Amino acid sequence: MSSEQGSWSNIVFRCAVATGAHPIDLTKTLIQLGHEPIAPKPTTTLFGRPALGLPSVFQYIGYIKKRDGFFGLYRGLGPKMCATIIKGMAFQKATEIFIVQVEGKKEKKRDPYSEDDDEEEAQAEEETFSGFALTLCRNITATTVSILASQPFHVIAVRTMGQFIGEEQKYTGVFASAKEIYHESGVAGFFQGVTPRLLGELLALVLASSVSFTVSTYALGDPRYRASIKTAVGFLSTSLTYPFSVVSTCMAVSGSGLVAGQPPHMPIYVNWTDCWSHLSRNNQLKRGSSIIWRYYTGTTAVLRPY
Repeated sequence: MSSEQGSWSNIVFRCAVATGAHPIDLTKTLIQLGHEPIAPKPTTTLFGRPALGLPSVFQYIGYIKKRDGFFGLYRGLGPKMCATIIKGMAFQKATEIFIVQVEGKKEKKRDPYSEDDDEEEAQAEEETFSGFALTLCRNITATTVSILASQPFHVIAVRTMGQFIGEEQKYTGVFASAKEIYHESGVAGFFQGVTPRLLGELLALVLASSVSFTVSTYALGDPRYRASIKTAVGFLSTSLTYPFSVVSTCMAVSGSGLVAGQPPHMPIYVNWTDCWSHLSRNNQLKRGSSIIWRYYTGTTAVLRPY
């Protein structure tokens, strides 16, 4: 299999997974925007403490389907697919250019049975610190390029999904939405929320790569555990940097004219750090991180009799 064919098959696979999981992604986006249409109910946590329980993601999906029908669960799928495809293509192209221009290597034509050898060669290269540093720089560069290239479509996707909150029809297609954003905010409108998104993904990448390299090299040298270590560390780093995703989603709709992005639903944020500070004060930086067990963690008013 050629590298081009491998890249496209990977992109197609990602699109298929994203399509199947889109109802969950839609629900997660709405939760990140702070939309909770179903009132919390008194319950207890796993440790027996009293709490206010919010509906699970699957109950939320049922609410969306009841209101908008089955196809309402795929609101924003079009621009999301565009973002996924462009991100994958940009990552692949940036990686190829980095290999040729920076590492000084020529792309090798591989036969269909050489994938295992290439994987072993890449692992051997990463075992040295210089190889690890070069691979990390390559991934940082490719990730940065892919996020910048896909951000306009990401903004359109988030705003299209965010219309569920106010039932608007402002963003109805990729080209019409792009025209609307450009008319309102110019080119800058296409990159709202890009800074926290970029920082979050790069921090997750650096953290996962560094910890995985350190543990695999100095703690557990057995290559059999390498894949498990990468998976566990990747999950941990994604969890730690999750607040950046929440802030990026909020900034993508802030000041857009949608009900989801203006008072009283959401303050008008000056910048992403202002958004972070506000969400942090209200303990909302992790909203949407849990799928099943969700609890209300916002401000609480305590009424005392006089």
